[in-house]
Amino acid sequence: MDYNLSPQDIYLFHQGTHYHSYKLLGCHEIKWKNRKGYRFVVWAPNASAVSVVGDFNDWDGSDSPLKRVNKEGLWAVFLTDIPPDSPYKYEIIHASGKRRLKSDPYAAQSELRPATASLTPGNAPPYKWKDKKWQETKKLYNPYKSPVNIYEVHLGTWKKKPDGNLYTYRELADELIPYVKDLGYTHIEIMPISEHPYDLSWGYQITGYYSVTSRYGKPDDFKYFVDQCHQEGLGVILDWVPGHFCKDDHGLRQFDGEPLFEYADPRKSEKTSWGTLTFDFGRQEVQSFLISNAVYWLKEFHIDGIRVDAVASMLSLNFDKNEDEEKVYNSYGGDDHLEAFAFIKKLNQIVFEYFPSVLMMAEDSSDLPLVTAPTHSGGLGFNFKWNMGWMNDMLEYMEHDPLYRKWHHNLLTFSFMYIHTENFVLPLSHDEVVHGKRSLLNKMPGDQWQQFANLRLLYGYMMAHPGKKLLFMGGELGQYAEWKDKEQLDWHLTDYPFHHSMFTYVRELNKFYQSQPALFELDHDPEGFKWIDPHNIDQSTVAFIRQGKQDSDQLIIICNFTPNVYYDYKVGVPSPGTYEEIFNSDSEKFGGSNQISADKHFSFSDKWHSFDNHIKISIPPLAVAIYKKIDKEKIEEES
Repeated sequence: MDYNLSPQDIYLFHQGTHYHSYKLLGCHEIKWKNRKGYRFVVWAPNASAVSVVGDFNDWDGSDSPLKRVNKEGLWAVFLTDIPPDSPYKYEIIHASGKRRLKSDPYAAQSELRPATASLTPGNAPPYKWKDKKWQETKKLYNPYKSPVNIYEVHLGTWKKKPDGNLYTYRELADELIPYVKDLGYTHIEIMPISEHPYDLSWGYQITGYYSVTSRYGKPDDFKYFVDQCHQEGLGVILDWVPGHFCKDDHGLRQFDGEPLFEYADPRKSEKTSWGTLTFDFGRQEVQSFLISNAVYWLKEFHIDGIRVDAVASMLSLNFDKNEDEEKVYNSYGGDDHLEAFAFIKKLNQIVFEYFPSVLMMAEDSSDLPLVTAPTHSGGLGFNFKWNMGWMNDMLEYMEHDPLYRKWHHNLLTFSFMYIHTENFVLPLSHDEVVHGKRSLLNKMPGDQWQQFANLRLLYGYMMAHPGKKLLFMGGELGQYAEWKDKEQLDWHLTDYPFHHSMFTYVRELNKFYQSQPALFELDHDPEGFKWIDPHNIDQSTVAFIRQGKQDSDQLIIICNFTPNVYYDYKVGVPSPGTYEEIFNSDSEKFGGSNQISADKHFSFSDKWHSFDNHIKISIPPLAVAIYKKIDKEKIEEES
């Protein structure tokens, strides 16, 4: 037996250091002994026998047995009589004699649910990418100093066809990409598209980690989607779930009759509240499987970033356990999951070694420090972290009636105490608008006008706040209904004035963000932010400065979280001169009351807010207003 199996590849897989193990395991078309066929390789150390079964042999395992390659549990066979795109599974016989049928953990294609078999590779020629210009540009890309504004989308419920069927990847390329580009986003973040059996898991409970879900087409169709994104100047971020997997019989659970991908100790493996199993992060073959999977998406599909789901659940041995559940502790007596810590550091080290410009984002709800610090400095090695604290504080604050917001002013300002401890993304994500949490608009207090004004204010404050940005689909429409996760977005809403104005606002806000270096160049540098006044609790206002690399890029941000208009409001400014309003969320075209300032504001040389100069302005209700100093040449031209 040889089947073109490299001893070095086999060794590295078992050492946990084969970072392209998807080229070794799974089903691959090869040429061996002058014959073309499919080589099947699977890891099943506890099996007494393994066979490939499918329509081609009437699902009879006696026809196509695999041979054991080594004592560590690799099995392989080379078959020449199987057509392309054929359903198959592994028939695995446990030492006890029990028979189980399993999908291929490394399969690149799967049947359309509810069918669960893997598919042999098709006979199409390799996909020809056309994103060379994007890839060259990405080599010089600095995400820390660039605008990053992400549109988070669930492909199955963004939009559906009139008959209720799903759009394909190629159809979504025609529909979704121009929409997102027109709205002014820089990236699309796609909720998991690895094969998953249950639609309402949204892709977060996976059976086929290497298999692009067949719901929307084939792997090459998804490559086409990503390719088109790149040609239109949009990056693609993919949600990825290395923390746990679902228990469906055809998946990874007890793959060879014993716990294999999961921990044998149920106290470590069971995610009780989610009904899932935790990967065994200490097992070398599992490390090869997971790290290779991240590399697979980045290399084979040209993905630009990975958002790692539920990092907090990985790092704690007793995550989400109730008092009645038996807890487990590490060798030091704590509940830090030391193997998960080591795995994440290893993952990030390898990914950045292969893909230096990648975005590795941690969805982490813990207060663990150094999440975005390099591993050589003791960090986890991500380069961005979702700021869940900001999201929770801001949504809680915004839900309060403006009359009472002054009693909760700390929720508005607390994030500035830690904004430079990590490289943050500010998310308003899918998790906050589903399962009874209500839509963003429906969280806002007041009458209809105030609800829309509050939502515009929230979005404006997010754009002005240091950190990269993310908004879940539908937020741009001002949906009253929360995400229904079975139906498409409420597209009809744009026929109504308030919702159409909200759509217009989000688009202009996004484009304004990209046009202002002060809002992104120094996001992660203390020089990029300075308070003017964080203490006006009685009027529920804040004022601050955002600064770019050039002094001329400086912006003055004033936010009013009450429905009152404040006239002759004094705002300290860092230098004397003439200031003008360049953005106002209360503009009539956005559905506001049009308390805008068309006048130029000359500074007074009286001290205010610890500055030697100030301007007097009117602050619009429930709004963000942004001012910029006019350069002398412009003043002279206009005079």
